[in-house]
Amino acid sequence: MEQKLTRRRKNNVELSYRDLGQGIYCIETYYQRTNLASCYLVVENSEAALIDTGTANTAPLIMDLLAEKGLAPEQVKYVIPTHVHLDHAGGTGQLMLLLPEATLVCHPFGIRHMIDPAKLQASATAVYGEEQFRKDFGELMPVDEERAVKAVDGFPIDLGGRELVCIDTPGHARHHLCVWDAKSQGFFTGDTFGIAYPELITDKGPFMMLPSTPVQFDPDAWHETLDRMMSFEPKRMYLTHFCAVDNPEQLVSALHRQIDDYVDIAINTTAENRYESLKRQLQEYYTGQLEAHGVDLDNIPFDAILDMDLGLCAQGLDVWMQRREQAT
Repeated sequence: MEQKLTRRRKNNVELSYRDLGQGIYCIETYYQRTNLASCYLVVENSEAALIDTGTANTAPLIMDLLAEKGLAPEQVKYVIPTHVHLDHAGGTGQLMLLLPEATLVCHPFGIRHMIDPAKLQASATAVYGEEQFRKDFGELMPVDEERAVKAVDGFPIDLGGRELVCIDTPGHARHHLCVWDAKSQGFFTGDTFGIAYPELITDKGPFMMLPSTPVQFDPDAWHETLDRMMSFEPKRMYLTHFCAVDNPEQLVSALHRQIDDYVDIAINTTAENRYESLKRQLQEYYTGQLEAHGVDLDNIPFDAILDMDLGLCAQGLDVWMQRREQAT
């Protein structure tokens, strides 16, 4: 798929987005670094939807893109975070204030955190610290409950005559949904179809990585979710991390395999110093996987690209093991 990259500088901030065709724009959110996180604008017959939002820092960029495309704020009809992790949903409240005709569409298990984000902000601040939280995420703004709807499995959205369908996709998180776009025959996948950073693309294609971030990793549900998504026979997947990948039928087996490999690694790791051991094993695992994929690790800053993800994956597996142990 052609991905036309456009950059515009305004007010000392660079708007960077890719025109993916069929009214779909992938927006760089600048979370942590470039090429790490994105969100999407979908336009059809003068109506628009945003799928994922980035953080509060992303909202001005989205408004700039709307203006560049000749879209008034009132033309945005839907804001759809795939789940409430803050790199995907942190800017929801700000955008809902800026987009007066938009309806928030959110998974039933996550919507309360968008209406009242106090607990979400408190827990994230405890993890990151006040200063880092403010830098990365700004402030979480509440959404008026009357402007929010729960997207149960199969929830339909009419965007200017374009059919979007929200489906329940647990595995990465219980409150995760993905959005099927019948026009492009693609899914907006959040974290469900993994991570594929541009720096790791080789002649073998994108390198897929499974994000088992805290706290709701569910391997059985994730296998079922991937199978269900593939039953739609999608032609492409619109990833939050990062941008679109084609030929998902050639990529999904790597994700299934990684789910099983994560389970094997986790259940064979002793409880003592488990997080540190899990992260070390994941580093070794992905070093081997990247070498097999043809990534030149001598010239790719492995730690700069994957260290944060590996730490989060190790935390997710550690929490999953703690739940297993408590259940026995």
